[in-house]
Amino acid sequence: MLFDLFCYIMGFKENLKAELIYSGMLVKELAAKAGLKKHTIDNYLSVRGRMPAADVAVRIASVLGVSVEYLINGSETANNKTAVYFSPEVRQMARIAEKLNPDYREIVLSFIETIKKHEDLKFRENAE
Repeated sequence: MLFDLFCYIMGFKENLKAELIYSGMLVKELAAKAGLKKHTIDNYLSVRGRMPAADVAVRIASVLGVSVEYLINGSETANNKTAVYFSPEVRQMARIAEKLNPDYREIVLSFIETIKKHEDLKFRENAE
């Protein structure tokens, strides 16, 4: 039971850190937007990683644009199915690509597909 609680808190802390990095938001900005003190958010991010009350977790998740469930365990269920969430790096790439004009977006997509094909080919060569 204590171990489960520890993992629960660690997941929240790590996912909160990842979402802050992904969003580019400072701790003080998150605190202000969620109506909290910076020190409160710092407590959730600290080594001890205190878990917020449910209503506070909802406010934090809302500001970050994710669910509380995602902050707690890194995934989310919808209709008894696990929803797919992308890493912060992949979401950052998508956010940047969304701002490109369609012609450049096609170039980026083609480039990524070429890299993936090259990676797959190298994997097959190494497997033989």
